Amino acid sequence: MNYANMKPQQVKDLIRSGKIDYQTSGMCNGYAQANLCILPKEYAFDFLLFCMRNPKPCPILEVGDVGSKEIKTMAQYGDICTDFPKYRIWKNGVLEKEVTDISEYWQDDFVYFLIGCSFSFESELLEADVPVRHIEENRNVPMFNTNIALEPAGKFHGNMVVSMRPIPDDLVVKAVNVTAAMPRVHGAPVHIGNPRAIGIEDVNCPDYGDSVTINEGETPVFWACGVTPQNAVMQTKPPIAITHSPGHMFITDVKNVSLKY
Repeated sequence: MNYANMKPQQVKDLIRSGKIDYQTSGMCNGYAQANLCILPKEYAFDFLLFCMRNPKPCPILEVGDVGSKEIKTMAQYGDICTDFPKYRIWKNGVLEKEVTDISEYWQDDFVYFLIGCSFSFESELLEADVPVRHIEENRNVPMFNTNIALEPAGKFHGNMVVSMRPIPDDLVVKAVNVTAAMPRVHGAPVHIGNPRAIGIEDVNCPDYGDSVTINEGETPVFWACGVTPQNAVMQTKPPIAITHSPGHMFITDVKNVSLKY
């Protein structure tokens, strides 16, 4: 099925019914997508401060009220427990399982954070005739742990996670300019070229997502990634945390154009 031209609520209905449990890149062109981190209230302020100090990988789109499951700003009818195709349950910093509904794990002290996602600027790249390889190959975007240290805040610390897209050499400047206009979904790249310079040993072996083809005459370009909070969760080790599974995003009702400067 072609999800690119579907409306967000149509896709969310399919996600809620369990008919979509796979990655969401390329769905609902023109609409922003979001990453997720859910934490107990005890950890929420430190995480909020962590995001404020590291806006490139953790640009906040919405913060929920304590105990609230209702998404209020980024969607008209949003349920934090059912509207992501796949979630990750973390216990003491260790991934315990992946599920498609977190209702049974919900706690009254939970606070959710919706964080900007680079999938949001992909339709802008395509409109500018910049190819997006993982969409062409029907794969999840490749994501990598790096040696780029983040600014710590309270209990939270760690290194940045990045997503990679191979860009034709003559289109790199255009890709930078297109994405720089969207800072609320990670903005301009954090690194261009040599992967080893940011601690990536093999650009064909991502830590998350899938590998994609890098052709001759293309440069690997790296953007800050909303999987970064999962790295921070692994370092901080809260008793419980819930995130999205990498690439399995919340599709908002908000147009990408509204997230530009």
